[in-house]
Amino acid sequence: MASEERTERPERPERSEGGDRPARPQRPRYGGRRKVCRFCVDHMDGADYKDISRLRMYISDRGKIEPRRKTGTCLKHQRLVCTAIKRARHLALLPYTLSHVRQTGVFPTRG
Repeated sequence: MASEERTERPERPERSEGGDRPARPQRPRYGGRRKVCRFCVDHMDGADYKDISRLRMYISDRGKIEPRRKTGTCLKHQRLVCTAIKRARHLALLPYTLSHVRQTGVFPTRG
């Protein structure tokens, strides 16, 4: 093969400490801040099915129960939240489906 001439890229000048732009603080590439369980922080024993305002934070705008990875609740309290939501639905305090949400006009308020 014929010899090809390679053009070398010019080296980038290294920035000194007193450069024109301050160095960015290094952040972790993935992850972020870990969510904390609101029930553990408030030292609550469990979720009450009559506390609709608190339970609405754990329901999506379509009426579905939000998963732990989204809400940040611990396993123990997530189980209690699911049971409380199901009890509140059974007593018609919370909507089951999106059609109920549309008819009633009740949308979850996030805190």
